[in-house]
Amino acid sequence: MTNKRSFPARLGLGIWHFINTSRKIFLNLVFLLFIYILYVAFLQPPETFRLKPETTLVIRPYGNVVEQYSTTPMDRALEEATGQDRSETRLRDILESIHRAAGDSDITQLVIDPNYMWGIGLAALQDIGHAVDAFRSTGKPIIAVADNLDQRQYYLASLADQIWLNPGGIVWIDGLSNFRHYYREGLEKLAVEINLFRVGEYKSAMEPFVRDDMSPEAEEAGRHWLNNLWQQYLQGVSENRGIPAGTLQDVINDMPARIVEAGGDFASFALKLGLVDKLMTAPEARQELARLGVADQAGDSYRAVGMLDYLDLTGRKRGIDTTKRIAVVVAEGEIVRGRHPAGRIGSISTAEQLRRVARDDKVAAMVLRINSPGGDAGASEALREEIQQVRDAGKKVVISMGNVAASGGYWMSMSADEVWASPATITGSIGVFGMLPTFEATLGKMGIYTDGFGTTNIAGKARLDRSLDPEMARIFQASTERIYQQFIELVDRARGFDNDLVALDRVAQGRVWSGEQAMEENLVDKTGTFQDAIKASARIAGLGDKYKVEWVEPERSALDEFFMEFMTGAMVKLNLSVSTPVNLPVSWLQGMLDDLRFIAARDGQFTVAAHCLCDIQ
Repeated sequence: MTNKRSFPARLGLGIWHFINTSRKIFLNLVFLLFIYILYVAFLQPPETFRLKPETTLVIRPYGNVVEQYSTTPMDRALEEATGQDRSETRLRDILESIHRAAGDSDITQLVIDPNYMWGIGLAALQDIGHAVDAFRSTGKPIIAVADNLDQRQYYLASLADQIWLNPGGIVWIDGLSNFRHYYREGLEKLAVEINLFRVGEYKSAMEPFVRDDMSPEAEEAGRHWLNNLWQQYLQGVSENRGIPAGTLQDVINDMPARIVEAGGDFASFALKLGLVDKLMTAPEARQELARLGVADQAGDSYRAVGMLDYLDLTGRKRGIDTTKRIAVVVAEGEIVRGRHPAGRIGSISTAEQLRRVARDDKVAAMVLRINSPGGDAGASEALREEIQQVRDAGKKVVISMGNVAASGGYWMSMSADEVWASPATITGSIGVFGMLPTFEATLGKMGIYTDGFGTTNIAGKARLDRSLDPEMARIFQASTERIYQQFIELVDRARGFDNDLVALDRVAQGRVWSGEQAMEENLVDKTGTFQDAIKASARIAGLGDKYKVEWVEPERSALDEFFMEFMTGAMVKLNLSVSTPVNLPVSWLQGMLDDLRFIAARDGQFTVAAHCLCDIQ
């Protein structure tokens, strides 16, 4: 007798067979694609790629412009393979491609496309401006093409000879701001007690956790450096576009009325004001660029090469063959203890790069490019000591500050022969704080209590689930004050204040400065670009104008090395590239998550931090 299955059983079995068959088909397709990429990358005879004459170099930054990738090589290769826009673009790739194109007869014009750039600092924009000026001196035209332009994108576009904007586009310039979320009342509702210890009248980084608004001291100090950066922005745009800075400021202040007067037509308003030169659709812009240059094979666009493709086609810069080199180490991100991937400055991982430089007999000088708001004070000191070891090994050390080198980032700079900042660098913030949140009241609301005993008077008195004992608070405050004193002594010794406590007190106390202001206050030696810092290191090392620049990268795993080689070959031969619209990040939400993560990332221990939390929008 046949045992016939019920309808639900047969339906379930059918669904399972469908799922299982679909899974097998999908995996087989993935496997076949992998085999095909492997064949293309390694078994096909290599093709010869060369740059054609009368080619346009296109500078199209994607995502955030950074000093160093925070993503892994595998992540970036997968972004390319799947047609996703890159989340990051390295500043040095932008600079190198422009510098190289200036002397390349095959590159006849430069196109700047800022449409897909999310974020960039003013210091980085100023560096790009110097590179573009060098390109312009060759007589080659520079055109910026955009659909919409926010404040940062517009500064980049303003570097061009002409700006072409989509007729339906917007130019949005609203000024710089420094707004923070304040959590005191919210933390009280959660019954979280914030035990804060700080030194410095202007050390306001932790204010959001103990106040509901900005203190007068924080506003005073913030306005000082932020207004300076804004004046630098206005001055840059004014010089690039020939619009008086005062006029631009007035227009922005009166923007609502002016836009209403223009009938809401941002593009026409921008054209009338002189912010842009022409209104063109994307197809019209492509045709005009083809007319100015050379049309591509399809005939509907212009012969062009992207920035990264151009660097690959022309070969990465090798420099002049010499036994002596200038090593470049990038320190970007928050300063933390331990070993961390690129995007964070680890007291172990970054120290390993510095030790490689110290041991290399062929290195005559090192340029340390710092782009960091600070972090753990102990880690900052550990890395400063490693930088000193590089100097003790006979190498000259020059610090090049990027968009921000404040607090712990400034602390690291105190063991250098010269310190260079961009005029727009955010630096200083010579101050420290410590914080220990406790959650005893939060747990109490859930009926959870803590009790027990210790073998000493202080055992168990610095727990997150107990109120902080007043005696422990005294210890933590003393520790915070001692570390601040250590910071001050370093600045005094490195910057030649000769124990002038009045002068030190005026520039310290957690106060933040722009690079321009820091130069006036003797906190840095010179203002200039990254290239200026490279030349300075060659000068003080006695290398003349013959030297090789070598980037010291974090060591990659064997898997990353294999995957990068594999995917790079495949990408070049398959020419996989797809442009998709960029979704702008919800920056304010990310800011809150970063703030809360900062509280949670103390490993349940009291630590002293040198961090400025000086973000601008």
